[in-house]
Amino acid sequence: MAETLIIAEGDKQQKYELLYRQIEAVVSGEKDTIANMANIATMIHSTFGFWWTGFYRVIDNELVLGPFQGPVACTRIERGKGVCGTSWSEQRTIIVDDVDAFPGHIACSSESRSEIVVPIWRNENIIAVLDIDSSTLATFDSTDQEWLERIARLVGR
Repeated sequence: MAETLIIAEGDKQQKYELLYRQIEAVVSGEKDTIANMANIATMIHSTFGFWWTGFYRVIDNELVLGPFQGPVACTRIERGKGVCGTSWSEQRTIIVDDVDAFPGHIACSSESRSEIVVPIWRNENIIAVLDIDSSTLATFDSTDQEWLERIARLVGR
């Protein structure tokens, strides 16, 4: 397994470039999706210090909590509910600058202030979503979206 090097300083783009290469190295020889999700959640979480970083897997037509880093989370989310369920049903990445302003937001924690959710595709199906919460408003932008979508493609292959 590749040794993880975390950048303490540097801009977001630089952090994602290094993180992406590290994730590629870690998942390159591993076929188990759960193992890869666990390592990826840890690597993203420790690199950026987000409030919550993890995956919800599509199981029996609902999202079920998968590997994550952070406080206790909601276990199951219905399609179309909250940011995660909406991302899944709309089949797109969603960035929310203020979760309190998102209609139907599921408040697993009052500490969560902004969120990004990225669908993970395998073939023609969404198999999971990558969900990241921040304790500050408006944390996520197009740079996060671009790199997290790239990371999601690594999970889905």
